[in-house]
Amino acid sequence: MTGLFITLEGGEGSGKSTQIGLLSQWLRQQGYEVLATREPGGTPLAEEIRTLLMVPRSEKMSSLAELFLYQAARAQHVQEVIRPALLRGAVVLCDRFTDSTRAYQGAGRTLPDETVVQLNQLAAQDIQPDITFILDLPEEAGMQRARDRGSDDRMMTEALAFHRNIRAAFQRLAKEEPDRITMVDGTLSREAVLAVLQERILPRLPARPMPEKRS
Repeated sequence: MTGLFITLEGGEGSGKSTQIGLLSQWLRQQGYEVLATREPGGTPLAEEIRTLLMVPRSEKMSSLAELFLYQAARAQHVQEVIRPALLRGAVVLCDRFTDSTRAYQGAGRTLPDETVVQLNQLAAQDIQPDITFILDLPEEAGMQRARDRGSDDRMMTEALAFHRNIRAAFQRLAKEEPDRITMVDGTLSREAVLAVLQERILPRLPARPMPEKRS
C-alpha cells in the first residue's frame, strides 16, 4: 500500500466526524488526495446495512447478528473503497474501523475478543490502520453531546454501563498498541484536538508527486 490509512475511534459524541472534516480540509490544502469515509457505511450496500444496524427496532438484534452485519459492511467497504484508495496513494480517513468492533461488540456485547479479532481480520482483508486516534471523554458527556446534536440511533438506547465498558475497552486497546493508537482528550476544544492529530500525522504523510515540468 502506498497511501496512509488513518482511523478515528471513540464513544458516542466524541467528535470524530468533526475532526475528520477538519483533517480532510487541512490535507487537501496540502495537495493530498483524501478519502473521508465511515463505518458502517461507505458504499451503497454498506449504507443499507448501516440502516439495519442503527435504526431502533422492536425486535431485539442478537449480538452475533450485529457482529456479522458489521463485518459484512466492512468487507464490502474495504474491497470497494478503502483498498483501491490506498493503492492509488490516497490518505484515507475513516470514522470507526476494527477497534470499534472490539470495543462495542466485544466489550459492549461481551462477545469473545478472539472471535471478534478473527472476524475483523477476515473482513478487513489484512488491511490495518497506520494511525489510530481514540477521542476519549466521559461517557455521560459524550452521550449528552450526541443527544444535543439529535442522535437517536440504536446505540443511544443502551444503558450507561454499556458505554462505560466501551470506553474502558478503548483505553485498554490504546495501552496494548501505543505505536499505532494515540489517546486524545476529547474534552479539549476542536482546535486543540486538531493540533494533536496534525502533529502525529505530519511525519507519516506520504511524499507528494512532484509537479510536471512544462516545456
